[in-house]
Amino acid sequence: MTDVDVRVSGGAGGVTARIDDLQTLGALSDDLALTLTRVSVECHEALVNPDVLASALLDPAGVATFEKALLIALDGPGGLSALAAGFTEQAIGLRATALAYYTADEAEARGLDALRWAGGYATGLGLQVAILNPPLLAELGLAYAGYRMSGGNIDLDQLLTEHPGLVDNVVGGAPGLISELTPFTLPNVRGAAATLGLLYPDGVPVGQDAGTDTAYDAAHGAPNSFADLMGGLQNRDNQSHDGGPDQIDVRVITHPDGTRSYIVDIPGTKTWDAPGDNRALDDFGTNIHGIAGETTAREQAVADALRRAGAGPTDPVMLVGHSQGGLIAAQAAHDTTTGTFGYNVTHVVTAGSPVGRVDVPAGVQMLSLENSHDIVPHLDAADNRDRANITTVTFDLQNGSIGANHGMGSAYLPGAQALDASSDPSVRAYRDSAGAFLDSGAGTTTETKVYDYYRQN
Repeated sequence: MTDVDVRVSGGAGGVTARIDDLQTLGALSDDLALTLTRVSVECHEALVNPDVLASALLDPAGVATFEKALLIALDGPGGLSALAAGFTEQAIGLRATALAYYTADEAEARGLDALRWAGGYATGLGLQVAILNPPLLAELGLAYAGYRMSGGNIDLDQLLTEHPGLVDNVVGGAPGLISELTPFTLPNVRGAAATLGLLYPDGVPVGQDAGTDTAYDAAHGAPNSFADLMGGLQNRDNQSHDGGPDQIDVRVITHPDGTRSYIVDIPGTKTWDAPGDNRALDDFGTNIHGIAGETTAREQAVADALRRAGAGPTDPVMLVGHSQGGLIAAQAAHDTTTGTFGYNVTHVVTAGSPVGRVDVPAGVQMLSLENSHDIVPHLDAADNRDRANITTVTFDLQNGSIGANHGMGSAYLPGAQALDASSDPSVRAYRDSAGAFLDSGAGTTTETKVYDYYRQN
């Protein structure tokens, strides 16, 4: 299925990549200015060279002509000193322009967060006014009753899938609303999630080997496309279910030269548990801790699965996750910079995941697939960053319900198939950078090892 239109932002062809180019050009201009200044200083020394001054006794006119020509070449309008000053000024301008873009981008994001928080706070004030105003409540009740009696009906699925931005506003406004209605002051989405996460103790993962998925390996072999990656993730997602263990698999790719690379498949949420009943790792509590930007027990399970599969600290690792799984993958990539996640994550692929607030290191390439009618990527109330190492692919696939718009088979596998046909430069650059995982030439073998996990509090 390749008739799904895709839109790409960020990555090698994104705005920030061009800003990075400005910074690189600024650094080169600095280097050139330094070189020209050094040459100019060395040439100025020739003006007072003893041999040159001594030759003036024999040829005064010739030495004067030489000194004049050298001074013009060094200090004239187009001389080395002027060129050095010009390149220094250019470097300052380029860096200032890049900084202005970055600052404006960050300020816009912070401003939107503040606006949503204020909206939630104002809503809290309005609710208190309504609660203290029985006539107003009565009027609202009569109006709603009249709406329903006249045949009016609210299709929540239709409303949210056609307007998923509503979810951003609700989630972004929740900290302000809670701050107004309760004694707690919650400054932002992550703070609200961290507070809610106190109801879900995270614990530690307990895992065991569940064997090798020989049937899938025999049928599919090593992945060679984005659709292959989504197919492997869908396979693991299909094997995971509420009440069962959290299943994480590691695809061990052995290349003809004996080197290995590892792809980890991390399915989405399977258990929607209440506080106090959170034995499952792939549960609602992990979602909350993930949105809060915390290192979760499920992330620790991913590291444990890599250890069990034989991965070393320098072997290239790609983390592929759907929904919560993508959030865990992005956070694990972030945690490589703190040493919390001790593996060499070079690539991340997310499908329908709220990863806009995760600070992915510049050395990690992340590709995020998002169905524009899927509300789940909006649950962090933040757009994905436009960065040279973060490529976001958005596609339109309206299946008519929240679940179908978020599903692997109904949404993200078709989206990946469409992506394989894309010639976008950011997509090509990501594909080219992932040769350790996607270019399965002759002699490459794949073994999918499966691990089961529960949480121990």
